[in-house]
Amino acid sequence: MGGISERGKELKRRRHRRKKLAIFARKLKTATVSERQVIVEKIRKLTPGAADVIRNWNLEDANR
Repeated sequence: MGGISERGKELKRRRHRRKKLAIFARKLKTATVSERQVIVEKIRKLTPGAADVIRNWNLEDANR
């Protein structure tokens, strides 16, 4: 019986995404063009709101 509730799972996923996005933001400061492309792809796989994150971080050019 019991275990973690669906809400708990959701919160855990959100916290994990927030930590990963913080790491990506830190790495982007010194990233080369090819590294930026890799990071953008990882952001896309990580979160359903990737389009908003990419737009807010001005990474549309790394998109291609």
